[in-house]
Amino acid sequence: MHIIDQILDFVKDEEFIYIQTHNFPDHDAVASAFGLQYIFNELGKKALCIYEGDVQRDSLQQMIDELNIEITHNEDHLLTEDHKIIIVDGCKGNKNVTDLIGDEIAVIDHHEVSTPDDVPFSDIRSNYGACSSIIFKYFKDYKLSIPQNIATALMIGINMDTALLTRGVSEEDIQAYAELYTISNIRLQNSILRNYIQTKDLNFYRYAIDNVIIKNEIAFCYFPKGCNQNLMGILGDFFLALEEVDFVILCALNESKINFSLRNEAPQWNASMVIQEVLKGIGFGGGHGDMAGGIIKDVNLFDENIIFEKFYRFLKK
Repeated sequence: MHIIDQILDFVKDEEFIYIQTHNFPDHDAVASAFGLQYIFNELGKKALCIYEGDVQRDSLQQMIDELNIEITHNEDHLLTEDHKIIIVDGCKGNKNVTDLIGDEIAVIDHHEVSTPDDVPFSDIRSNYGACSSIIFKYFKDYKLSIPQNIATALMIGINMDTALLTRGVSEEDIQAYAELYTISNIRLQNSILRNYIQTKDLNFYRYAIDNVIIKNEIAFCYFPKGCNQNLMGILGDFFLALEEVDFVILCALNESKINFSLRNEAPQWNASMVIQEVLKGIGFGGGHGDMAGGIIKDVNLFDENIIFEKFYRFLKK
């Protein structure tokens, strides 16, 4: 029985359901929620897309505006303990997924995570490069036509999460990309993919270039004045483009906590495992073999020199 059928049967008496992205959503999370919302609506169940945090990138806001994506902050809704929630592109228990008021009934994700014991339904495909590819597969499973705006969103999600099909790509991602390409608005997609930074971001590039430490294929930079997580991911890809760099560790002091963003292109390392091991006892982390994130909530447990040495020793042991 398909997970969507199981969920529909479970919520048959509900007026509507919520679809929650991970906090501070990215393009893949929003696209996945958007596509899943359409599927539920087509199958007769109203769904509302919500998120915690902020929309941090103007390119994501452009995608939301131009594709008419209905997604709102969770505080715009009066959530109760009885409301049913599906989490997409994230997992219950992860530090980047707030445990909102409500009943989490399903997880649909592509990260390397463990299935939560208290969630009735889950579809975790860690071999997929993007959660958007999972949602595309749902469209195919139900033989639903994909509207152009949803196809465009899903294609942007795949491109963003796989770094234009260069990172963590599966055969399923390629199949989704090929079919979505024939449906989507390529002009709009290319505009969003090309114009993903602003002039104000150049200060972060300047600081990173001036302060990055590169040691034996490993790059490290700490932003003591803060840097949002989405931009750190972009900067991580920037440094990973250097021929001399195979592993990037970026961290920033954001709102009294330390956020981490990792990028990796070396097959002997797994970024998700690395961040979990290095932050064990002082923080949390997870993700994929080629990209991961983490957090230390107590800044007193963080020292940039010590943390870099911990990463370096673990990677080189």
